[in-house]
Amino acid sequence: MSKPQFRGEVRAPDFPTNLDWINSDHPLSMTELRGQMVILHFWTFCCVNCMHALAQLRIIAAAFPDTLTVISVHSPKFPREQFTNSVRDAVLRYGIEHPVVNDRSMYLWQQYAVRAWPSLVFIDPEGRVIQRREGEIEPTQAIALIKPMLEEFEARGLLSHQPLRFTHEVATQSLLAFPGKIAVDSAADRLVISDSAHHRIIETGLDGHIRQVIGTGNMGRADGGFDQAQFNRPQGVHLVGNLLYVADTDNHLIRKVDLTIRHVATIAGTGEQYGLSRTPASGPAHSIALNSPWDLQWRHDAPDDRDDLFIAMAGNHQIAVLHLNEEKIEPFAGRGPEGIGDGPYQEAFFAQPNSLALAENILYVADSETSAVRAIDLSASKQVHTLVGQGLFVFGDQDGIGDEVLLQHVQALCVWQQQIYLADTYNNRIKILNPATRQVRMLAGTGTAGLKNGTFKEAQFNEPAGIAAANGKLYVADTNNSVIRVLDLDTQTVSTLHIHS
Repeated sequence: MSKPQFRGEVRAPDFPTNLDWINSDHPLSMTELRGQMVILHFWTFCCVNCMHALAQLRIIAAAFPDTLTVISVHSPKFPREQFTNSVRDAVLRYGIEHPVVNDRSMYLWQQYAVRAWPSLVFIDPEGRVIQRREGEIEPTQAIALIKPMLEEFEARGLLSHQPLRFTHEVATQSLLAFPGKIAVDSAADRLVISDSAHHRIIETGLDGHIRQVIGTGNMGRADGGFDQAQFNRPQGVHLVGNLLYVADTDNHLIRKVDLTIRHVATIAGTGEQYGLSRTPASGPAHSIALNSPWDLQWRHDAPDDRDDLFIAMAGNHQIAVLHLNEEKIEPFAGRGPEGIGDGPYQEAFFAQPNSLALAENILYVADSETSAVRAIDLSASKQVHTLVGQGLFVFGDQDGIGDEVLLQHVQALCVWQQQIYLADTYNNRIKILNPATRQVRMLAGTGTAGLKNGTFKEAQFNEPAGIAAANGKLYVADTNNSVIRVLDLDTQTVSTLHIHS
């Protein structure tokens, strides 16, 4: 036999025995993994590229069911991500079925000399590192890369063909499953919730009475009537009268829902992820691949009599615009590289924008990975500027003015009476930002993850990721609690909305 082409020279460091495991009822070891090719997926659950890699690895693993094992090593960026309960919630939220180990102190990250999220480390059936790769990986290319490796390992008699069996975390059954975003229309007595992990949209009255369920609840990408339509972890929802626009995030699509005739249609995207699919960045809306659209904001441009839908394109760190009348889409703000940088629209930098809100010709952006709030001036100045936030690795929980302020992965915002209300997601708090003075102060939440009603000071949340305002009340998608919370700004109390048939 010729010299092995895929034999590693460095033995893979083993897992410490004191780490917490999810989707496995015992700590795994490299000895137990012998006979399998292993991919270690280094990730952190805030990272949209890591979310993409999870979907890609799901396809790759399915191609080699008895010879390949995937293990995700969660090496956290934010303090909130160190907690095993938080990682477990992320595993359930993203539908991860392979084993996940919580590398809370970054020990494995250092042992494997990892430098970026996500990173993949390929380990041969003898427990040696044979290759590493940073960033996402296109599944077809990955399968073509792995196939000759496995053929060589088979020829050398190294593969056991005994796939490992693991336990799976099971979420507590509830009506909602990790709701992502929320929209409210008080005049129509309407609340719309993206029931993200159930792959559907729910419309209720403001009293929580369910009016309509949009989608089958099965992951998919079908248009049609409400009992036929399918979504894949939808996030942003935006109401314009009886029309509802939906950011169908994991399908990389924009959907339009007619609440009157009960019909769902795709209005933008090909269903493929931009960057992995070779399409232009702009053009006819149905011909352009999108990249994890996360939130939406409609605007009528009166001078041009044009309806625009701004899109927080989290996956490529840009704001896009869909010209609804022309059915065309194009980048609007942001160069694309991840970071924080002000200036003209096309020169600015964003980092995983998660939420949008419009007020007086200013488009506000929750720029999650920089724990920042950005403002895009839609008037003639065409400038982006930062209200609070300083960089990818500058975060915390501190009120103040301007650069004094520290947030932690803020994922949602809305405007009510000239104030911006923030879901400071990883701090488990709701905060207020005055856009004129750049002052931020805490409104509700102790900072400790939990589910507790009462006064603003004693209430607890668990990674809230959606917020909307109407009639002196804030409606919050309390994501990891899988409930909707109502904050009464007059009485300064928090309650949990009872959603019922």
